[in-house]
Amino acid sequence: MSYPPPIYHGDSGEVSAHVVPADLEPALVYPNGNKVFYLAQGSATQGTFGLYRWEFAGPASGPGAHFHRTITESFYVLEGTVTIFDGKDWVKCHAGDFAHVPAGGIHGFRNEDGAAKMLLHFAPGAPREAYFEGLAAGMGQLDGDAYDRFMREHDNTWV
Repeated sequence: MSYPPPIYHGDSGEVSAHVVPADLEPALVYPNGNKVFYLAQGSATQGTFGLYRWEFAGPASGPGAHFHRTITESFYVLEGTVTIFDGKDWVKCHAGDFAHVPAGGIHGFRNEDGAAKMLLHFAPGAPREAYFEGLAAGMGQLDGDAYDRFMREHDNTWV
């Protein structure tokens, strides 16, 4: 494996770092108390990735088995326990555990053991914010064609 082709062609570098403080306010707070923090949106990373901190408030929640056609997804557990579906089994993951799911990989995640925190990484940097915001607004509760359309628009295929 080799390095990809250059994406920066300047000679001296540039001031362009993106720093996010730890005390960032959540971008979303779900009705169940879950919080989502936008650490690096695809729009800020030239579409290379998106990074989000997800904080489970305690009530059991999280998506069942699904896959994405256009993006990979990775999980890094920061605190507590997050149960991640690896395509075969629901695996209890603890602080420091990491899971990567290639495009097409069947997966899911949920908290079953109280409050937990994790990082979600998507590559490339698809606009997942609209998906998270739609779920917070109740789009996940739609029925029939509207639900299917919302999920297709956001590259979620349920198994």
